[in-house]
Amino acid sequence: MISDYLFFTGINILLAWSVYAVLLTGSLSFAQGAFMALGCYASGVLTVKFGFHLVPACLLAAAGVALVAAVVGYPALRLRGIYLILVTIGITFCVRVLIENFKYVGGVAGFGGMTGSSLWYVGAAVAIVGALLLWLSRSPLQRMCDAVREDDRVAASLGIPVTMVRVIGFAAGAAIAAVAGALYGHYMNFVRPENFDVLLSIYVVLYVVLGGVNNLWGPMLGAAVMTLLPEYFRVLADWRPSVFGAAILVMLLFRPQGLLAFRTITARAGARVGG
Repeated sequence: MISDYLFFTGINILLAWSVYAVLLTGSLSFAQGAFMALGCYASGVLTVKFGFHLVPACLLAAAGVALVAAVVGYPALRLRGIYLILVTIGITFCVRVLIENFKYVGGVAGFGGMTGSSLWYVGAAVAIVGALLLWLSRSPLQRMCDAVREDDRVAASLGIPVTMVRVIGFAAGAAIAAVAGALYGHYMNFVRPENFDVLLSIYVVLYVVLGGVNNLWGPMLGAAVMTLLPEYFRVLADWRPSVFGAAILVMLLFRPQGLLAFRTITARAGARVGG
């Protein structure tokens, strides 16, 4: 159905923006699946077991996940390159194991009973997050992010708290992923830990790479394209990881800047990935 496609496109846009928020500070995270899972389960507990409405549950879940990301990210974001990537992948595995062994939310059997999400909620979330990112592009924090991304040593010499800026970007990305997870879970009604494995985090990064990492609209396009393509190639469902990998290889070889590669106020061209 068209409404389902639009809903999942909105979810994937939020996830792509959650990676983009981290990239703004020159870091790369593969932990978005973990933060999505935490947002999903936290909001589910609030609505199913404590009777909260979906909106406050989403907000509380996002705030809680952002706090967790800040605590975990403060030491992790002192690392660079491949070491930071490995740490974020490790976060995803750790969260999955914790959920699988937490019987209060069903463990490996899954957690259900969540309702209330719809296309309208996702559309509102995309509009709000997009507006906040556009506002950020005109704020002093954006200039600090630019400085940290381009050369963190120079930024530190200018008195910019490099680690703190990266932690803010990491926590903001986690909060966006948590909102996506909450809306996803309350749309599906039932989720299991394997819905949020590391492969999901890899797909989300691919959305951003495909669309373009140097502007706000690239991740939107990448998410929309990669949500639509599987519908047209269902016959290749078993080969989906291989097809995605091949598509990224082709992009990196022939258009490494992404589908939408132009300079915008949200980020300068030439942003470095991995710090």
